Amino acid sequence: MKLPISTGFVFILIIGLAWAGCKKDEKRDYLAEADCTLIDPETNRYTNVVQPIMLLSCALSGCHDAATQSEGINLSTYTGVKTAFQTKDVLCAINHGEGCEPMPKGGAKLNGATLNLLACWAKNGYKE
Repeated sequence: MKLPISTGFVFILIIGLAWAGCKKDEKRDYLAEADCTLIDPETNRYTNVVQPIMLLSCALSGCHDAATQSEGINLSTYTGVKTAFQTKDVLCAINHGEGCEPMPKGGAKLNGATLNLLACWAKNGYKE
């Protein structure tokens, strides 16, 4: 039995929509989205900017400090922070991105200016 053209078209449309809905969402590229035009990479360094943010927001006792290293992540040293940014989805977590565990855990999201500084630090080569 031959299906009418309209029934075949509807069938193909439904299959196409179902397939498109199953495609994996692409992750946001927080580095590409960072606006670094007004941020001097020579002053936006780990020691000047990133370290104080990490120590006040992330490398706290019971979290990502040297002793606890929650999830194996130590954000109390330059090497630990750089490694985490390069190998973990830190920018997604601190931006409370879809599919990432929001950090700081149980805390408020860091403000936009701080998030931008961190992304620009990474984007500009993780200067110490």
